[in-house]
Amino acid sequence: MRLDKFLKISRLVKRRSVAKEVSDQGRVEINHKVAKSSTKVAVGDELTIHYGNRILTVKVLALLDSTKKEDANQMYEIMNEERIQNSSVNIEN
Repeated sequence: MRLDKFLKISRLVKRRSVAKEVSDQGRVEINHKVAKSSTKVAVGDELTIHYGNRILTVKVLALLDSTKKEDANQMYEIMNEERIQNSSVNIEN
């Protein structure tokens, strides 16, 4: 299954066009390698997704062609979720 389709069906990203854009910007890794939207995803792969202020790492458990909202989280297991703090730099004159 294509990466952008997996992200959309698993509801890790709301729209496929956004999933494609995020993937093509280099913000998604599969098994620690930057992946494009057309990269194939397999069961057992580890995905790392760089959102605006957090990094989510999930393990792919299942590849389904479609899901209901309540079943989407059965496609993956969250391995790690990390919040990124915005650091402000104060420059004094």
